[in-house]
Amino acid sequence: MDSYDLVALMWSSGLLDDRDRAAVEARSNGATLDEVGRAYGLSREWARQVQTRAQKALTPAADVMCPDWREKAKALGDAPATPRAAFADAMGVTDHVALEPLLSMVGLRPPVTWAGPVRGWWTGRPGRLDALLRELAEAAPLRADDLDRAAAEVGLPEELPLVTILSASASRLALSSEGHWVRRRARGRDAAYLWLLEAGRPAKPEELLKPMSTTTAAAVREALRRDERFVQVRPAGVWALAEWSHLPVSPHTSAVDALIAVVRESGPLSVPTLFAKTAEIYPVTQWRLRQCLLSDQIGETDDGLIDLVARGARPIEDKEPTKPDSVAVAESGEVVGVRLSVTKDVLRGSGIAVHTWLTWYLGLRQAPMSRTFSTVGNHASLVIRRGTSVAQLSSLRHHARELNVVEGCVLAVLMRLDDNTAQVRHGCADGECPAVAGTA
Repeated sequence: MDSYDLVALMWSSGLLDDRDRAAVEARSNGATLDEVGRAYGLSREWARQVQTRAQKALTPAADVMCPDWREKAKALGDAPATPRAAFADAMGVTDHVALEPLLSMVGLRPPVTWAGPVRGWWTGRPGRLDALLRELAEAAPLRADDLDRAAAEVGLPEELPLVTILSASASRLALSSEGHWVRRRARGRDAAYLWLLEAGRPAKPEELLKPMSTTTAAAVREALRRDERFVQVRPAGVWALAEWSHLPVSPHTSAVDALIAVVRESGPLSVPTLFAKTAEIYPVTQWRLRQCLLSDQIGETDDGLIDLVARGARPIEDKEPTKPDSVAVAESGEVVGVRLSVTKDVLRGSGIAVHTWLTWYLGLRQAPMSRTFSTVGNHASLVIRRGTSVAQLSSLRHHARELNVVEGCVLAVLMRLDDNTAQVRHGCADGECPAVAGTA
């Protein structure tokens, strides 16, 4: 079947005038019905009717020249996505102005993905391609040279504009700084995984700053600690992949976990004996092990030994530390103020380390414990947490943005203990505000 003959017959059928012809061509070039209608000051329904008339003009000629064109189109359309050229070859119609109305007539549509419709491709199952792309995303992270192999394994067509689709703003994947495909919501950890896989050895947190696109070793440790693909190798403190079975990796996820395991297996122990046994399986400092005694699972027996609270031991509470100058308490004792310096981590939205005297005063004398303070406006509640190794205040990023503070400024957090409410204020002294100096 000759495409020129089909197009000529369509134009000469009398069903389409010059404006209709232009509308059909615009539609075939990817314009929506609404866009076609607006271009000519007419309705979407008018644009749809033009398409219907074009199909009526084409169908009789197509039936004569290629009687089985419907079967061929539907067979190719059973795939998740088939390029226009494949339909043109099978049906003998090379002009897309004639081809695409016929494909629409048998129920084929452009496949839909998170990047929108894929123009130039057709299918009878518009959502199938998107499902395969999501399956590909589940296989991430992927090295750049592994992308085609992974795409083939999930059944994606070879000629699909894959990089364009994956680069869309709504894509579940993103390019790492090393040029690999990582999950958008886990890009830092995925990038670290690929870096370690390629290096073939454990790495210090500082080595992972660049591939993870982060600025502090603490942020690296916090991210990897939450991902079961990574383990920390002690006493060196380097990070490795859990799949590396040849490394002497502790089965315990933290010092607290190791200490509890020793007590559970050995029964009540003196502090020196407990610390020595724990350090054998999880080498950390005595200071860190002493922090672990604040765990709500660990307690002290009547004869001074360390045992599990579940076996009747009394919980061990934090002793009052020295009060820092950055914390003030009103005479009533019901209002506590904390002065915090604004750092890059504060502006980025990281949790903020606070002095343990604050959590002690708030009654958070074991770990883990927390206290929540509601705030005015649309801000999330502030949460103070006491962990075994650190006391932390939840993110103040939105407050910092609303108060227009910059790095080097001071924030004042005021907490009322009688009603558990909090306020965040700009705490810079007059004449000493970096935000004001920057605009002078």
